[in-house]
Amino acid sequence: MVSGFGQQALISIMSHLVFIALAWWALQALRFETLLRPNHVFQARVLYVLLSIVIGSTVSNFFLDYLLWSQQLPLILQNINFL
Repeated sequence: MVSGFGQQALISIMSHLVFIALAWWALQALRFETLLRPNHVFQARVLYVLLSIVIGSTVSNFFLDYLLWSQQLPLILQNINFL
């Protein structure tokens, strides 16, 4: 049972990192420079990092919830008593 928690933690960490990296890559396609003030490069980079974390974590949580629900679905079907 404890090893199951370790596997779940590893999957969660890897999922978050992958989706944060994917969000970072996707955000590079946007031109935020037009919205930001000139000579605020550091703030722009921090904004990219924060947006990547927010988007990546949200997508990762959705993916992990979907995975958990799909694993629990057979348990619901086992508990249904047919008349």
